[in-house]
Amino acid sequence: MLAPLKTIREAIANWWSDFTLQTKLLAVATLVVSLVMSGLTFWAVNTIQQDARMNDTRFGRDLGLLLAANVAPLIADNDLTEVAQFSQRFYSSTSSVRYMLYADETGKIFFGIPFWEPEVENSLTIERRIQLPEDYTSDLEKPMVRQHMSPDGVVTDVFIPLIVDEKSQGVLAIGINPNQTAVISTNFTRDVTIAVFITIWVMVILAGVINALTITKPIKELLVGVKQIAAGNFKQRIDLPLGGELGEVILSFNEMAERLERYEEQNIEELTAEKAKLETLVSTIADGAVLIDNSMQVILVNPTARRIFGWEGVQVEGSNVLHNLPPAVQMEITRPLYEMAAGECESAEFRIHLSEPIKRTIRILLTTVLNLQRESIKGIAITVQDITREVELNEAKSQFISNVSHELRTPLFNIKSFIETLHEYGEELSVEQRQDFLQTVNHETDRLTRLVNDVLDLSKLESGRSYNFNGVDLAQAIEQTLRTYQLNARDKGIELIQEVAPNLPLVVGNYDLLLQVLANLVGNSLKFTQAGGKVAIRTYQLDPQPNSHNHSAQVRVEISDTGIGIALEDQQAIFDRFFRVENRVHTLEGTGLGLSIVRNIMERHRSTMHLVSEVGVGTTFWFDLTVFEEASKSVLEPTTETQTIPTVSGGAS
Repeated sequence: MLAPLKTIREAIANWWSDFTLQTKLLAVATLVVSLVMSGLTFWAVNTIQQDARMNDTRFGRDLGLLLAANVAPLIADNDLTEVAQFSQRFYSSTSSVRYMLYADETGKIFFGIPFWEPEVENSLTIERRIQLPEDYTSDLEKPMVRQHMSPDGVVTDVFIPLIVDEKSQGVLAIGINPNQTAVISTNFTRDVTIAVFITIWVMVILAGVINALTITKPIKELLVGVKQIAAGNFKQRIDLPLGGELGEVILSFNEMAERLERYEEQNIEELTAEKAKLETLVSTIADGAVLIDNSMQVILVNPTARRIFGWEGVQVEGSNVLHNLPPAVQMEITRPLYEMAAGECESAEFRIHLSEPIKRTIRILLTTVLNLQRESIKGIAITVQDITREVELNEAKSQFISNVSHELRTPLFNIKSFIETLHEYGEELSVEQRQDFLQTVNHETDRLTRLVNDVLDLSKLESGRSYNFNGVDLAQAIEQTLRTYQLNARDKGIELIQEVAPNLPLVVGNYDLLLQVLANLVGNSLKFTQAGGKVAIRTYQLDPQPNSHNHSAQVRVEISDTGIGIALEDQQAIFDRFFRVENRVHTLEGTGLGLSIVRNIMERHRSTMHLVSEVGVGTTFWFDLTVFEEASKSVLEPTTETQTIPTVSGGAS
């Protein structure tokens, strides 16, 4: 029993909660008004009924007194026939009289109209006796009046004593029917009041239901739809079959949502296209780029930044950038990032050395991203530049300047010292001493000249200028080189050997540059070979290798000596600028630029320098050149500004 009641109560509570506050207040006001009006109506009906009963009571008492005055003498004379006739005429002529009963002093009925009615018998008589009220008296001035309910309404019972000459002849009981007009009016008023009350509440309930179905529900649906639209859900629609103004509002809402959805789709397409352009642009720039919001969450990162920070294959978008940065970077930029997010500064720059994932030097630029009005900070752009090469070049430049300064300082100091000595003590020196001083000055001047020429040659090679490449006769270049160093070799007691293959084809190259290569290599061999040693130049055409990637015919040039050799730990750095073997042995002088120049020249010829050496045995340098007839067009045609160098009989360009 409790479960259905609980279900009904919950249903009513849910139904009541669907109404708005205004509807609830209206229902409560209607209930109060209807209860008040109904109470007033029932009070009025009750008052009318009481007045009607009072009138019936007076009418019954007066009628009973009149009838008793007429029949009492007849009963005293025992003329019951006349009593019966008179009573019958009276009963027939008066519709208000319901019954008339005559009883003796003991209450035994001796005559009644209509005596046989069950109602009369049940309500007033018991075993043909009148049941008098307990407070009944025989006072003629105060007849007893009582009322009881019957199917027709309230019946008034009047008990009148029959007294003749102060002698009681019995009692007369008359039943008076209620006033039909008053009863009908009262019943009609009551029925109308009940009908009005029920009608009002039926109307209120119907109004509430109609309001819930036709007004409240659509308004709630419309409110939900508006909230969804405000939240950005432009797919929201209201599907309610309503007409009138509310239906037009819902139709307009659906049209607005449809237009907003189309507008959003267009904007999304445009924004997607712009985002794709931006991402493509950001991904193609050489510098690393990371965009974060004010809460340090990564929004965008390009491939360069991923490579620098080691983020390949890691999903960093949407995570805190500080949790993914290398420790060195995190330590440097954490505080500036929070200061920029708080608006305390607009930009910052850092130079950081990274040891992982690989060793590099980076420059980080932090810049705030403002909104269109430039009033608030929307995020921070992190630009990452890999300046490792720049740092290395700066260090190389500094080292180069330091080395050049050192190399220039020694000959200049020697020249200045001997010249000052000649200037101040020339007359005190002998002729042999002056000649020796002048020879030293001349030797240091030549050394200074070689250093300056080597620096200029290296600068030219590294400046990016292009040279003309044509067919070069290696045999002629080798012969000119050996002729240049023949005298020097004879003075040192070194044998120069030339092994040039017959019918050697022309090779692609620049004659002057190749001549400079041969001169540097032969000069180095003579410098580091002891007396009695040998220096050999060999050149021959290589057979094409079937598994080689280079199918063009090649000519190999080898320069071998039986000198002191190069240690294995020095072979990797032998082509670096200012690196000299005499730096280790401290016996021979030189600029340390010759082999660096040779390497640069070979790179211009699309070739590579190779060496094999053993300390105390000797060293062999070699390189390969492409045969002129099979050279590719890209080798022959320079890609930058062309500098035509005329063919000369020797020397460097």
